[in-house]
Amino acid sequence: MAEGEATLMSDVFRPYEKLVEITILGKTFLVPERNSLLRAFQFISPETIPYGRFCWNQECQFCRVDCHLPDDDRARPILSCKFIVSEGMAISNLAPELVGCLRSKLGAAADTNQSYTHEKAPALPGIPPMPAKAPVSRAAEND
Repeated sequence: MAEGEATLMSDVFRPYEKLVEITILGKTFLVPERNSLLRAFQFISPETIPYGRFCWNQECQFCRVDCHLPDDDRARPILSCKFIVSEGMAISNLAPELVGCLRSKLGAAADTNQSYTHEKAPALPGIPPMPAKAPVSRAAEND
């Protein structure tokens, strides 16, 4: 990465002093502390995450994941744009948009992900459900 590119990338992240270890679908990564999980994904894959369809403010739901924290008894659904990364967190399920963006970094693990669909995404307290995709008519496809 060129020096100018490194400067641009550092402007994206909140200040951090160290990298923390997280696990995504069984693969371990080091990511900057004090940043949202979605920013951590961007740290892992800077060439794809910025080009995903993420709104970064919880409206699109394309960053939904299942996250298990070390002090929790089970994985819980969260929005990665709103959750700060912490040492030892384990991501066990990713929304399809994230799988697509992280596929090259996750390798075979991406193929085993049980991605959320609009029909089976769990409800999150205080967050509207994932928007359903509007059906496309054959007439609209031919326009």
